Amino acid sequence: MDTILEMLEELHEDVDFEECDSLVTDGILDSFDIVTLIGEIADEFDVRITADRITPENFNSLESIWSLVSELLDE
Repeated sequence: MDTILEMLEELHEDVDFEECDSLVTDGILDSFDIVTLIGEIADEFDVRITADRITPENFNSLESIWSLVSELLDE
């Protein structure tokens, strides 16, 4: 999860990603940020995030992003 936190902090260093649970809902992460994050996650973890998994629920918090990545790693 630390790796994902670092990725998020590179996008927005002024956000407390460990506490925030409305990253997409509040507009902190925009579509460009999500596309960037998906690419970095794919490279780092060797997983593929398909379009059906690109939902606000999966990207609204550090924990939800990590949950998605963990699920993909287990497949």
